[in-house]
Amino acid sequence: MPSALPDGDPVPADGALPASALTGSADRPLGFYLHVPYCATRCGYCDFNTYTATELRGTGGVLASRDNYAESLVDEIRLARKVLGDDPREVRTVFVGGGTPTLLAADDLVRMLRAIRDEFGLAPDAEITTEANPESVDPAYLATLREGGFNRISFGMQSAKQHVLKILDRTHTPGRPEACVAEARAAGFEHVNLDLIYGTPGESDDDWRASLDAAIGAGPDHVSAYALIVEEGTQLARRIRRGEVPMTDDDVHADRYLIAEEMFAAAGFDWYEVSNWATSQAARCLHNELYWRGADWWGAGPGAHSHVGGVRWWNVKHPGAYAGALAAGKSPGAGRELLSEEDRRVERILLELRLREGVPLGLLREAGLAASRRALGEGLLQEGAYAEGRAVLTLRGRLLADAVVRDLVD
Repeated sequence: MPSALPDGDPVPADGALPASALTGSADRPLGFYLHVPYCATRCGYCDFNTYTATELRGTGGVLASRDNYAESLVDEIRLARKVLGDDPREVRTVFVGGGTPTLLAADDLVRMLRAIRDEFGLAPDAEITTEANPESVDPAYLATLREGGFNRISFGMQSAKQHVLKILDRTHTPGRPEACVAEARAAGFEHVNLDLIYGTPGESDDDWRASLDAAIGAGPDHVSAYALIVEEGTQLARRIRRGEVPMTDDDVHADRYLIAEEMFAAAGFDWYEVSNWATSQAARCLHNELYWRGADWWGAGPGAHSHVGGVRWWNVKHPGAYAGALAAGKSPGAGRELLSEEDRRVERILLELRLREGVPLGLLREAGLAASRRALGEGLLQEGAYAEGRAVLTLRGRLLADAVVRDLVD
């Protein structure tokens, strides 16, 4: 089941933000994340805030229905306009995620985007992305999205091998994601991403190479590759605990990452974040860069998180409760926190160290600087960048990124 929300202070009924949140906002880009919490089936490794029809039955009635979900999202977009007041910023990025956004009608996704355009305006070069399940789209659906303003799409591929997909409880047919890339290009999408997962129990090095070959050969300009994390409470965690499938160890994850880096580099993909590779600067995911660089974004939808000017808040999780709050003219916010300057410094280090540009050494305290010198001596940070005042991970450092960053935030 979905993971729990954090604790926090109450959100005002009208969603009002402290005046400090909008101080200097004109200098920060603004994005929107739109969460669609519906899935046809629950994948065994997933603990996202998503729901199948069976899980929603009897727990929210018409308010939890995906048939009128777009109406609730539009209501929250209008609420965002009221909360942000006369903030003049046009929206730089929109990302529709889930769940499976493409379980909604394409016209619903376009309607949600239109509401953002009407309420805020879109920057001329705005990046507009939706995630998609390969089995939930066809050429006509993709054409509607493209005509409606979407210019980037991300398909969940995970693996090219059937036995790996089966362990993950993925229902798409091998080969379908690659076909989707061609269909998206034909529809006029400028940027296409494929998501991969490595380290699934039962996956071999050759299986992983086959998946990379298939993904690269499909012709996307962006690929995300994530190590499988087995979350407590998921079906996969229960299967591993019962001994039905083996747990993959960290050494295997490291080997798979090195294979990915080698094959991506040979195909003209450059890493720009530890788990993301792109064929050019323009192919990077600008929306994710908003997160990694601590910019502003409004997260609309059940369980969605937002951040504006050092204020972070999150919505109630259940689709019925979410829609009910908005129908009553109230914010769906469940809690929020005001980040201190120290919180924001630590988060910058945690997130920016994962980027190709790294993090300024000036953000580090004395203990963190000492740790950075040790990391440099151990070959975990790049010497040239360090001499220029930045901590940038080497390839070996990327393998140990979590450990490196823990030392630097001291």
